[in-house]
Amino acid sequence: MSTEKLTIDAELEKLQRDTFEYFLHETNPSNGLVIDKTAANWPASIAATGLALSAYPVGVERGFISRAAAVERTLATLRFFWNSPQGPELDATGYKGFYYHFLDMKTGRRAWQCELSTVDTAFLLAGALTSGIYFDANTADESEIRTLADALYRRADWQWAQNQGATVTHGWKPESGFLNYRWEGYDEAMLLYVLGLGSPTHPLPESSYATWTSSYRWEHYYDYEYLYAGPLFTHQLSHTWLDFRGIQDAFMRLKGIDYFENSRRATYVQQRYAIENPLKFDDYCECCWGITASEGPGFTTIKLGGIERTFYDYLGRGVPYGPDDGTLSPWAVVASLPFAPEIVLPSLHHCIHQAKLTKFNRYGFKAAFNPTHPGEPGNPYGFWVSPWHFGLNQGPIVIMIENYRSGLLWQLMRNCSYIKTGLRRAGFCGGWL
Repeated sequence: MSTEKLTIDAELEKLQRDTFEYFLHETNPSNGLVIDKTAANWPASIAATGLALSAYPVGVERGFISRAAAVERTLATLRFFWNSPQGPELDATGYKGFYYHFLDMKTGRRAWQCELSTVDTAFLLAGALTSGIYFDANTADESEIRTLADALYRRADWQWAQNQGATVTHGWKPESGFLNYRWEGYDEAMLLYVLGLGSPTHPLPESSYATWTSSYRWEHYYDYEYLYAGPLFTHQLSHTWLDFRGIQDAFMRLKGIDYFENSRRATYVQQRYAIENPLKFDDYCECCWGITASEGPGFTTIKLGGIERTFYDYLGRGVPYGPDDGTLSPWAVVASLPFAPEIVLPSLHHCIHQAKLTKFNRYGFKAAFNPTHPGEPGNPYGFWVSPWHFGLNQGPIVIMIENYRSGLLWQLMRNCSYIKTGLRRAGFCGGWL
């Protein structure tokens, strides 16, 4: 093996290990809940918790955590969700098998009067199913993991979440009922629909998936034709668990590609946009890109180099149509590693060694940076870097590096009968299916 390959492997493993530390230190061991963001008194995120469940098998395989410790953490998490209060009460943990987006780290009760989130529950359930597949030993603890994972998945009432409509709603609140928004248009809801279609208890009808895909937008940009979604994460999150290589639904059969290839094209569009840099932000180039939903410098307008620049806080940034305020997210670059390693690896090298974006951080990359914004006076970078880590960013780094290196999560979920059923009911065929 070449020295260069060894160096790349070592660099990826270090980033993977450092990022995995988030789940070791930002989790409540008594209930398995993972903090959404490394800020004081912040609540847990059920999506981050689902990603932690999916990251523990990676940690075991890579020696970041012992199998016994991973089993203990996984059991604590699954037991908590199975036994947590389910009902229409204002301070419950969940209802109809779905869970509130944010939960109090200690009590596990609803935080911030947030919504019961269908897509974040999908991430949580995907993590539970990953645990049930991976922990396959003939022991009492691992048997309980399998039982609880299956029970949690079966409890979700996907038909209720449709609220008598064709597609799935974004969520529900006890004070006001279902949210007005539905999962329509290509986005991270692919995983949600596959899980809903595969349910043996309350499955979505096949028509819900057909209605979802009928709202897609096919675009042509920078020499690439692809299924459009602006923020890069929408081309990644479902792929964290689902291996779309070589399998196609009706939409992709007509286009002659698969969703994996689509994500590869979306990754290249991101790089091309940075090279073209139509808004002339600092440092955009072939090795510095990655625009997604992310933290930002905060809503402010500053005159820089004779140009008035408006910056934003947390926002669904995207390309090619924006919004774009010069904020980039290195985690989103890492999550594209399986799709286009030939452009991702040089970009990671740039972020780590030239921009030094891991140098001052405990858990690898912070959420985002903005080379155009000067940041706080005296900051060690000379430009704005988010002060926070987010669990929703950390998980894809750990898992997509592993999918690139070994395909572990993809292989585990290939062996999940519910996933295979969901994909087939969505019309997927070919390849490993």
